[in-house]
Amino acid sequence: MAPYVASPEMIAEEMLRLAAVGKDDLVYDLGSGDGRIVILAARLHGARGIGFELDADLVRRSTENARRAGVSHLVEFRQQDVLTVDLTPATVVTIYLSRDANLQLRPAIRTQLRPGARIVSHDFDMGDWQPDAFRQLLDEGGIPRTLYLWRIAARDP
Repeated sequence: MAPYVASPEMIAEEMLRLAAVGKDDLVYDLGSGDGRIVILAARLHGARGIGFELDADLVRRSTENARRAGVSHLVEFRQQDVLTVDLTPATVVTIYLSRDANLQLRPAIRTQLRPGARIVSHDFDMGDWQPDAFRQLLDEGGIPRTLYLWRIAARDP
């Protein structure tokens, strides 16, 4: 879906802050790379998390990173195509993929996420979906970053 490029740690922390992640959340990271977002969600907020990553080596590295961080009891990593993930259990979904990948995820987001769920994207929007909030900031290297937040609203009866 997109080449592996890690979100800088301070950006990952801001993504979790923007989504107001708490201990009752289940964070899904689609394209989880080295696992840093779900590991940070567990370590900083006590949240549970699942990272979905196609690359088996990154899944192994993520699992080891979680063990070293002492959060293996809260997080797991699965080798899976992000377009096949059932999003229903998630309360927060984080993504750093591409605009095209985000657009491909929209049908699942629209039909599977429950009201109140939050989606945070690093640098890429969702086409004509207006974000509920966004934040522009500089990372540690002075590179401009944009974070987008969408909240799933209650569905019409």
